[in-house]
Amino acid sequence: MIRFDNVSVTYGDAGAPAISGVDLTVPEGELVLLVGPSGVGKSTLLGAVCGLVPHFTGGTLRGRVTVDGRDTRTHRPRELADLVGTVGQDPLAHFVTDTVEDELAYGMESLGLAPEVMRRRVEETLDLLGLAELRDRPIATLSGGQQQRVAIGSVLTPHPKVLVLDEPTSALDPAAAEEVLAVLQRLVHDLGTTVLMAEHRLERVVQYADQVILLPAPGTPPVVGAPAEIMAVSPVHPPVVALGRLAGWDPVALSVRDARRRAGALRERLAGRFPTPPLPVTGGEPPDPVRPSGVSSNAGQAHVAAAAGNLEPRRRWRRAVRGSAPARAARSGPGGGIPLAEARALTVRRDRVDALRRLTLTVAPGETVALMGRNGAGKSTLLATLVGMVEPTSGTVLVSGLTPHRTHPRELVLEVGLVPQEPRDLLYADTVAAECAAADTDAGAAPGSCRALVSELLPDVPDATHPRDLSEGQRLALALAIVLTGRPPLLLLDEPTRGLDYAAKARLVAVLKDLAAEGHAIVLATHDVELAADLAHRVVILADGEVVADGPTAEVVVSSPAFAPQVAKILAPQKWLTVAQVRDAL
Repeated sequence: MIRFDNVSVTYGDAGAPAISGVDLTVPEGELVLLVGPSGVGKSTLLGAVCGLVPHFTGGTLRGRVTVDGRDTRTHRPRELADLVGTVGQDPLAHFVTDTVEDELAYGMESLGLAPEVMRRRVEETLDLLGLAELRDRPIATLSGGQQQRVAIGSVLTPHPKVLVLDEPTSALDPAAAEEVLAVLQRLVHDLGTTVLMAEHRLERVVQYADQVILLPAPGTPPVVGAPAEIMAVSPVHPPVVALGRLAGWDPVALSVRDARRRAGALRERLAGRFPTPPLPVTGGEPPDPVRPSGVSSNAGQAHVAAAAGNLEPRRRWRRAVRGSAPARAARSGPGGGIPLAEARALTVRRDRVDALRRLTLTVAPGETVALMGRNGAGKSTLLATLVGMVEPTSGTVLVSGLTPHRTHPRELVLEVGLVPQEPRDLLYADTVAAECAAADTDAGAAPGSCRALVSELLPDVPDATHPRDLSEGQRLALALAIVLTGRPPLLLLDEPTRGLDYAAKARLVAVLKDLAAEGHAIVLATHDVELAADLAHRVVILADGEVVADGPTAEVVVSSPAFAPQVAKILAPQKWLTVAQVRDAL
């Protein structure tokens, strides 16, 4: 169905091709998984299938890509639309209409399908993806995960022969991800649809793949094979594979079910041993943002004030949420165990819907709290309320003793920084170097502080790279570095591992653990159960804007079929959460 003949793609003046030596075939009616570290060219390879590369992205494509006999060099994306359905990493860039139902119908309207066919397919897709209750909702009011499902649905309705999906489950909660993957399985098995998918959360998808394509490094030819064969050598692999490698299983298990069947000896070795849970820092004063000597405490505020008049709204908003002022206000901070962030009986009504309902939550200095729950449960709304972007309908919110929505941004940024779901909202400069220099200036930090963080989170990215040329995961790492430069006492992260491979996620976890050890409080909204298991002291599960569970990570996630990490499922009833815990115990 899809054929690559010695394909390479080079962008602009880049010294090396983004992909090179790609020579492979994707058979009809198979689900093929594309894996590799961030920035190795996965999105470029996918773009070459649907014609976005090079017709939209530019660059030079050498070799030949054909889809069902059509050459993508001579067929532009609109001439492949009846054959190939594509969903990229950013669902917002995908939408054309304003409401869910209109978006599902748009692709069929473009192809001139009969109204009765369109109506039937819209209804089928609404049911398949659990979108029936959202059919009349404006897309702009949906959560990130709901938007992801709408984007997938919009390319399913025309019934393409090929689906090209880039991180399709990255913004979905575990239950919604399972539903989407079940739909894809049905399309592959029952209708013979060919699915080519790139995904970093391999624990969700690898067991469903018929083949795996591994891109080991930028410009390196891919390696193609059966999932177990590729996972045995792949530098990126899910926890179930890491556990199998640790236990010496050959071949490695790909699913929790297979791993449980083979884990009896491992459970015996671990009997009588217990993991040591991470303990948060308690009591005392939360940390001040770290500033170099010789920098005026008013320098950054003066810079913000001078610039505020001529900055576009996005840049002003970035300064308001990323923790960019140079020093804390001269007042006594909370200490002696007083929470750094506190919500009491918090209710937020948005578009006639209670996004949060009488929610109560406290976060202490040195504590890392993971907010989990299905898409639309209120996680992002809670973060936006803590940073002052949303005003409570009732109840109270305090951050370091301040009421966020009544506090001037220049004072609030001394206390709290937010990394939103869309990293581009924080990026406006033309190069990585310029972004880092602006972050140092805004934070009053020593020159090179932000760049050092970027190098730690995102090695080998040149200073001259434009942020738009980074992968979604790389842009997220850059946005994280920008916020972390200000070292706010309270750090809020909304889906911080979306688009990150396992190595990048491990580097992020190391940085966040260091910040928590210094007394910073961290609240992260995430669907990544493996991240919560590795990082969080507490897990808070939200449902319909209410707290339904709040407690130590091991107690909350082990008892939850939806939010338990792979290691917990494999080794239950023993309460192990991560491969690192098992490795330390052995």
